[in-house]
Amino acid sequence: MDETFMKKKPVFPLLVSMALPMVVSMAVNSLYNIVDSFFVAKISEDAMTALSLVYPVQNFINAVAIGFGVGINAVIAFHLGAGEKRKADTAASRGMMFSAIHGIVLTVICIAIMPPFLRLFTQSEQVINMGVRYSGIAFAFSLIINLSISFEKIFQAVGRMKVTMAALIAGAVTNIILDPVLIFGLGPFPGMGIEGAALATGIGQVLTLVIYIVVYFVRPIRVHVSRRYLSADRKIDRKLYAVGIPATLNMALPSLLISALNAILAAYGQIYVVVLGVYYKLQTFLYLPANGIVQGMRPVIGYNYGAGEQKRVRRIYQITLAMSAVIMLMGTVVCLAVPRQLIGLFSSNPETIEAGGTALRIISAGFIVSAVSVTSSGALEGLGKGMPSLIISLLRYTVIIIPAAFLLSRLFGPDGVWHAFWIAEAVTAAIAILIYRRAVRERGAGERTE
Repeated sequence: MDETFMKKKPVFPLLVSMALPMVVSMAVNSLYNIVDSFFVAKISEDAMTALSLVYPVQNFINAVAIGFGVGINAVIAFHLGAGEKRKADTAASRGMMFSAIHGIVLTVICIAIMPPFLRLFTQSEQVINMGVRYSGIAFAFSLIINLSISFEKIFQAVGRMKVTMAALIAGAVTNIILDPVLIFGLGPFPGMGIEGAALATGIGQVLTLVIYIVVYFVRPIRVHVSRRYLSADRKIDRKLYAVGIPATLNMALPSLLISALNAILAAYGQIYVVVLGVYYKLQTFLYLPANGIVQGMRPVIGYNYGAGEQKRVRRIYQITLAMSAVIMLMGTVVCLAVPRQLIGLFSSNPETIEAGGTALRIISAGFIVSAVSVTSSGALEGLGKGMPSLIISLLRYTVIIIPAAFLLSRLFGPDGVWHAFWIAEAVTAAIAILIYRRAVRERGAGERTE
């Protein structure tokens, strides 16, 4: 495929063609997250609590994989735009090698820390036991996750978005089908309970990786992963980690936020921990599709950045922002219209449903404005400006929201935590615009990735 279409095709249709497959795949993955939690909630509320407490560490594993994958994507797209194919091949090959190392290390560390980690938030032995059982299986697939996402970002870097869509949908659908089969036991399969949910997720991830590998060999792409490109290249390595580390921290910050909010909310009762966990499952219906648009934008904005097309870079940012805002608007309307019904999908406890409905109505006030931060952060990653992107995420996930949640909870109880969400989104959005404009103006859209 000739990737020059990324700087020749009109911006709006180009973004739609690149983003739509990712939006569809992210929407299906959102459905998988909801269905997975729905079936786990059918086991017991303790099982749902365990899943909520494991989520931050699970999100951290994904953050490392996706964050470093963003680095791979940005470096490949830039060098393709600059006409430096061998450097793009080196970035893909060494990126894949580092991803494998990350996956092995994460498997060992995350499984080891789970028992003491869970005890930080609950004294319930039942919840701890369920959390350890779930994470022991789920985290065993960390290597698969890291390799799969590296392939995903390589395919995206060359514009093969339909391949990643097909692979992600196949994995998610497989997971959805296997959830009830393995959790409750259907046909010849024994009921495995919460372990079944973890195994279903792992099998789906394996299928996604298999599809990437098969397509890579059957329908070769312009960028190659090969041992001949594995020789040490410190400059490429620095580029990968210069974007990958900040992007990883961007993705990992929600784990820190959730853990901090769990600690604040636990003082008011377990139902609020459950509500927070349910919210983070529901919000994937918004933020994963919005992330799909950003994923479609990254290789396009990175390619045009490498090619020195400054006007197109600005146009790409503006259109992506508008598209993300539309998704957030739709989410706001749904959360205001049927908040209790959404929470009721995961709990039959009237107190949990009432508290969750209140939480969704309050938090949704910040959805639309959050499109500014999401788009700005993603655009900066695509341009290879990892640190400015990280600053936006730090403001959004730690610097503003955690102190605000702590202080407001002392004034208004658990509802104060929910108000901290929209306050943090509004303040961060204002600052994100300034950070994005300054980063692009000072360093110039034609500058090479550092």
